[in-house]
Amino acid sequence: MRSIQLIHSLPKDSQYSQINSPVDLLTLIGSHQGLHAILWESDFKNPKYKNLLGQLKKNKNLEIILKAEKQLSEYFSKQRKNFDLDLALYGTEFQKTAWAELRKIPYGQTISYGEQAKRMGDKNKARAVGMANGQNPISIIIPCHRVIGANGSLTGFGGGLDKKEFLLNLEKQPKIRR
Repeated sequence: MRSIQLIHSLPKDSQYSQINSPVDLLTLIGSHQGLHAILWESDFKNPKYKNLLGQLKKNKNLEIILKAEKQLSEYFSKQRKNFDLDLALYGTEFQKTAWAELRKIPYGQTISYGEQAKRMGDKNKARAVGMANGQNPISIIIPCHRVIGANGSLTGFGGGLDKKEFLLNLEKQPKIRR
């Protein structure tokens, strides 16, 4: 069960909304600073997240949440490959570097944790990269699902391996023509 650092770092004006998606009910948390998190239903096994939502106002009309919802909908309907959202990230410098590297992985492609570590400058930090990716607060938009085991296996994902597999398969399918 992941424990995202943002719980203690959210600004006072943070708000949330929930959206249905093909993979899960997603909880989006945003503020004037940007999008802070996308939480999965499985995250709510951690009581910290239930308590967090109890402290936040629900608001479907917050601009950043509306933008995120629109772009996620476009992503799931294969109309969007890249996200253009203001993100408000809290984490260590190493985590932020790992998350920035995740955003460089092209749509529909995968790399290993070792490759990500190598791209970050130290091929021996694959395990640390995996830990940082596991703390990624904004799944899908920061595409940690594109990182797989060195042998090609699906490993670790906050939403569950079935969701990771779904997202990878979604990105492999050709765009729907209408």
